[in-house]
Amino acid sequence: MFEDDDSRNYQVVVNDEDQYSIWPADAEPPIGWRADGVQGSKSECLSHIDEVWTDMRPRSLRERESVE
Repeated sequence: MFEDDDSRNYQVVVNDEDQYSIWPADAEPPIGWRADGVQGSKSECLSHIDEVWTDMRPRSLRERESVE
């Protein structure tokens, strides 16, 4: 399968640092990641990530900066 093959179904996954990625929908997310409930084509999942991941900094950095 080619990386740009958009026919596979994906899920959006997020980790404890609020970082997003996509993962095949028919596979369990890797350790440390959880599904956020959105599934679809690669482009649909990436569009969702573009909408929700507005601050690329890890959560721990955002929290540290907010107390300084």
